[in-house]
Amino acid sequence: MKRHIWILSPLLLGSALLVQPVLASNLLPPAGYFAAAHTETAKPRSCAAPPKPYTAKLEFRSKYEGSDKARATLNTRAEKAFRDSTADITELERGVNQQVMRYMQDGDRQQLDCALNWLTTWAKADALLSEEYNHTGKSIRKWALGSLSSAYLRLKFSASQPLAAYPQQAQVIEAWFSKLAEHTVHDWSNLPLKKINNHSYWSAWSVMATAVVTNRRDLFDWSVKQFRVAANQVDQDGYLPNELKRRQRALAYHNYSLPPLAMIAAFAQANGVDLRAENHGALQRLAERVLRGADNPSDFRSKTGNKQDMGELAKPSKYAWLAPYCSLYSCSASTQALQKNMGPFKTFRLGGDVSQVFEGKDKQGS
Repeated sequence: MKRHIWILSPLLLGSALLVQPVLASNLLPPAGYFAAAHTETAKPRSCAAPPKPYTAKLEFRSKYEGSDKARATLNTRAEKAFRDSTADITELERGVNQQVMRYMQDGDRQQLDCALNWLTTWAKADALLSEEYNHTGKSIRKWALGSLSSAYLRLKFSASQPLAAYPQQAQVIEAWFSKLAEHTVHDWSNLPLKKINNHSYWSAWSVMATAVVTNRRDLFDWSVKQFRVAANQVDQDGYLPNELKRRQRALAYHNYSLPPLAMIAAFAQANGVDLRAENHGALQRLAERVLRGADNPSDFRSKTGNKQDMGELAKPSKYAWLAPYCSLYSCSASTQALQKNMGPFKTFRLGGDVSQVFEGKDKQGS
């Protein structure tokens, strides 16, 4: 017989604290994922038909097609072709995230039905599981898995137990997630160190989210292992050598590396694995380097020999990593101010409203 433990969630349900039993061996998300759906009176929203499941080869053009080794010069024609060919995948990711957020915000069960119907349709079609792919294709697979699994986490662990009425759909969806995670592990394992960059970090986040959804310790361990590889890439000054190769986009890609790493660290922490000390505090060193660079990119310019492209860093959602990061560290007053000014953070790559999950904020964000 498996031993049960009781955990006390810091979430108020009316005037009572939620107390719930879980298996001692179960993988868990951070506490914010146990939040109940709100029950505000709102007009139900309509549900569109799901986008067509993508079952073809995962071979797409890169938006950096024709660029040199830095992979930093955008090819506008290739980007349009990429976006056109992946439109259904993007619609699924964004749509499911929106539907889950709407359900959590006002308890609209029609949105819950919609999210589960979309996911089940793609799961039953074995979408995104092609074994024929290029680099862009396997990148799309792991991004999609991370987006979908991390949105689904909020349903899986919500105190409202929204999945209780959908056991068959949940089983189909979670089995599909497991298959996608296994492909992702295969796609991104055993790479030479010179090839390990933000793509590997995002693959590790997608596998971590799926590990907790499916309670698979093997996936959890793989994600933690990838985090440790990433942490040991951070040099003593907080730089990632493989992201410095991106020249004018080096700072942007350092920043882009932080969301998956911060999320993995937060999820590991929730399961008793403290990754903050890896490589002498590498995650904090990287974060502080990026924050200094966002304020004054001159160090990155000196390091790369290129003026930094700051366009991406003007978008508030690019700082969504601050939500999990400041749950792990005592952020400085200036960092807290940046978080307040830029947030609340909503990004489908991390499953929607990360500020609500990590900070308990329910304000509408951009």
